[in-house]
Amino acid sequence: FRSMLETINGISEETTTGVHRLIDMLNKGTLKVPAINVNDAVAKSKNDNKYGCRHSLNDAIKRATDMLLAGRRALVIGYGDVGKGSAQSLRQEGMIVRVSEVDPICAMQACMDGYELVSPYIDGKNANSAEGINTRLLQDTDLIVTTTGNYHVCDKHMLAALKSGAVVCNIGHFDTEIDTQFMRDTWKWVEIKPQVHQVYRSENEGDYLILLAEGRLVNLGNATGHPSRVMDGSFANQVLAQMYLHEEKFSELPSDERANGLYVKVLPKKLDEEVAAAMVAGFSGVMTQLTPEQAEYLGVPVEGPFKPDDYKY
Repeated sequence: FRSMLETINGISEETTTGVHRLIDMLNKGTLKVPAINVNDAVAKSKNDNKYGCRHSLNDAIKRATDMLLAGRRALVIGYGDVGKGSAQSLRQEGMIVRVSEVDPICAMQACMDGYELVSPYIDGKNANSAEGINTRLLQDTDLIVTTTGNYHVCDKHMLAALKSGAVVCNIGHFDTEIDTQFMRDTWKWVEIKPQVHQVYRSENEGDYLILLAEGRLVNLGNATGHPSRVMDGSFANQVLAQMYLHEEKFSELPSDERANGLYVKVLPKKLDEEVAAAMVAGFSGVMTQLTPEQAEYLGVPVEGPFKPDDYKY
């Protein structure tokens, strides 16, 4: 495929993990074409990552386990957009939701949203040992959901200390968020229904965890993912990103100018607003238009974009 790069104007990336890889490639000098970060477009990140997970997480858990979630205790690991949607998804089922975070801003948001901020490690410090685990918390947890896009945020020591019968699942990215390799190497797996395993930690038949989707994305492994009403915004962003890259015509640049044309940047806000406006129309919503005087007062065009690029929605 390397020969195709000569005629490619750029790529558009949908996922948080993919964007991380592209930025890493750009920093290392291995990125060959410009890239549009669709993941952080507002019409994608808020709809797909937040509201999509709000819809699909509890759906997946209920399909997989048929358990009543109300009154049970959940630990959501991570409070980015996916974590926010996931926590809402469980709260609206009546679960008692706790949140674990490393980022102080996201942690503050969790507290302000009314969640108890906790850590699976004593004093929040991962000592990489069984002695450093907050066993009191994990013995009082019925469900763990990883949402981070990180590695081993539910590690082997946490899994060993977790309450028997607890459900473990991931809605972040790869199956490495949970240390499933340790689970495979150490414990006995029994598939009780498609994509639902009882993982026995000892010879005691009551000592098991319920792992969903083998640690992969639970909303895809145990349900049907996000509804089309959410995904259409993401895919519209992808289409507009491809149109933007085509108009930029990176492939037609002289070879000595290409290095200066490389970037990883978020979809232009005007295009993001175009997608959002189409979604509002799909809800039969009616937006108010600025008058010329109001637009001049705010210092924005009447037709937008309405916020600076660094605005935090």
